[in-house]
Amino acid sequence: MTDNFDTESFFAALNATRLSKQMTWKDVSEATGVAASTLSRMGQGAKPDVNGLAALLKWSKLKAESFIPGTTAGEAPALAKITALLRADPNLTPTNAKLMEEIVLSTYNRLKES
Repeated sequence: MTDNFDTESFFAALNATRLSKQMTWKDVSEATGVAASTLSRMGQGAKPDVNGLAALLKWSKLKAESFIPGTTAGEAPALAKITALLRADPNLTPTNAKLMEEIVLSTYNRLKES
């Protein structure tokens, strides 16, 4: 069976959301109704059930299709999205957003598959 959902990327995005909100996983569990044990298992690669997935998507404001391979054709490249998000972040000054963008771009170019 084909793996139709990128759980690892979803969990990484959830973790980034959690960190940006300065929350613990216990806080996320309480806010979403998803058991802390489920969140822990997701961190080890387990897929959430449909209700847990829905609750986490709603809380994080992430889009499920972003984690389903082949559904993002026609979208802006990842670097363009990251740049836009960094520059729109009210927690970053324009100078700091540009510095973050340079770090991401440099790291991306170094690590991307050719």
